[in-house]
Amino acid sequence: MSEAEEQRWVTVMLDKLAAQESKRVLGDDELAERAERLSAQYFDGRARPTSVRWVTNQNTRWGSCTPSEGSIRLSHRLQGMPEYVVDYVLVHELAHLLVPGHGPRFWRLLEAYPRTERARGYLEGVVAAERLPHLPGARGE
Repeated sequence: MSEAEEQRWVTVMLDKLAAQESKRVLGDDELAERAERLSAQYFDGRARPTSVRWVTNQNTRWGSCTPSEGSIRLSHRLQGMPEYVVDYVLVHELAHLLVPGHGPRFWRLLEAYPRTERARGYLEGVVAAERLPHLPGARGE
């Protein structure tokens, strides 16, 4: 096998592994551990949620946070989306533990996460696709 062919196969296999990983659903404990790691990485550990869990009653929001309780909830609709998207929503909700509203100070905190714009674009695309059920492939067609 040539070096170029080897590199192509390595790329193919890494892509397959990434696709499998993105389909794996994290449990609530793993989600809480992930939030802790993200807080350490982007907020020097200052955002400390008391609970982080998946919920099935959020169909119009991707996540929510109750700063006074320290609780973070993520919509089950995020399950199976790319890791960077789930991480963005977690970072967004963690930021609410530090700044409750969506003012300039809040958005400055999110600048620390390098894939903010990409993740927001992905989520906007999901919402747009959900609004176009007549497209082939949408809504299970």
